[in-house]
Amino acid sequence: MKLHSYEPLKIEQSCKARQINTQFIYTKITETDSYFIGLFLDLLKTSIRFKFQKRSKYDILKNEYSIRIGTDNMKQTIILLYGGRSAEREVSVLSAETVMRAVNYDRFTVKTFFISQSGDFIKTQEFSQTPGQEDRLMTNETIDWDKKVAPSAIYEEGAVVFPVLHGPMGEDGSVQGFLEVLKMPYVGCNILSSSLAMDKITTKRVLESAGIAQVPYVAIVEGDNVTAKIAEVEEKLTYPVFTKPSNMGSSVGISKSENQEELRQALKLAFQYDSRVLVEQGVNAREIEVGLLGNYDVKSTLPGEVVKDVAFYDYDAKYIDNKITMDIPAKISDDVVAIMRQNAETAFRAIGGLGLSRCDFFYTDKGEIFLNELNTMPGFTQWSMYPLLWDNMGISYPDLIERLVDLAKESFDKREAHLL
Repeated sequence: MKLHSYEPLKIEQSCKARQINTQFIYTKITETDSYFIGLFLDLLKTSIRFKFQKRSKYDILKNEYSIRIGTDNMKQTIILLYGGRSAEREVSVLSAETVMRAVNYDRFTVKTFFISQSGDFIKTQEFSQTPGQEDRLMTNETIDWDKKVAPSAIYEEGAVVFPVLHGPMGEDGSVQGFLEVLKMPYVGCNILSSSLAMDKITTKRVLESAGIAQVPYVAIVEGDNVTAKIAEVEEKLTYPVFTKPSNMGSSVGISKSENQEELRQALKLAFQYDSRVLVEQGVNAREIEVGLLGNYDVKSTLPGEVVKDVAFYDYDAKYIDNKITMDIPAKISDDVVAIMRQNAETAFRAIGGLGLSRCDFFYTDKGEIFLNELNTMPGFTQWSMYPLLWDNMGISYPDLIERLVDLAKESFDKREAHLL
């Protein structure tokens, strides 16, 4: 038998066509205290008998029209947003392809939308079962412009959006605001926490107020006297220093400088990506990362370590040259583990984080622990630290996706309930 979805509007229209007073029927259903009431209506030479047995209006109409809800319609839809306008769009594609293969298709259906480099929304593939290894998502090189849609076309009642978008115009609160306007649940941090965590300078100032140790730094904003700021850097910090765009992730635009001339060149590069730049003290440290999961009852993982074969952990080392390995769990003392996990959870709450984040630390050769940054949409590739950290805690990649979807619905319900 072909199964159909419940369509109350069509039912009501059908009743009206037969001159059935649905309001009268609904009133009688509501008012009745007895188990059975027989109503006989002669309309258009048709006698329709309604039999009631303390049932809801939905049950009565469903029974009359033999409506059944199929199991396919009971699946939760995940809207996978990927691509984006930032320099990290290639990472987003890799993350999205990994997510679409890890989804539990017994529970979910996946619909994908690509955001092009120019910011256009393109409707791409839909999956009701695990894609084959040969299936690839659309990229800027393979765009089918005939499938371009309005951004609002992603809306589907009851769906949850997984915005696997990294960097500006994706991870900075802009897409989160768009999804809230659409009244759609989405995976990850809200507008405020996304934008806070995206801006390294603002994050440092918030975490300083929470009493969390930071690497010494100097903030430089476009319009500042660069010569004066370089003098401030040389007064407060010592070479080597690291220069970073304030609003960028995946180590894009980051440079290490050993002298003033290299610093000037590093500033020019960083200002190509942002109008706010951070210059940090270089430290001889191990890079340790902690995964966070939860809304108001956040949980953390045991730390993992990024083991590098390069001077520093830049974009190419992460995603192109494969010059890093992960040591999970990190080989550090229990006392250091406890401090990092506690600081990560405190930092997440300080920015108002929701859903997930990856918290990155520097553990210096002097035993100092500095919180480097919070990443509210960490990489989700098969070799990314975040899913591997949770796998080490006993939560598989598919289970992690399910938990994130459930957390998205929980935070959505809470957000809607606050709109009194």
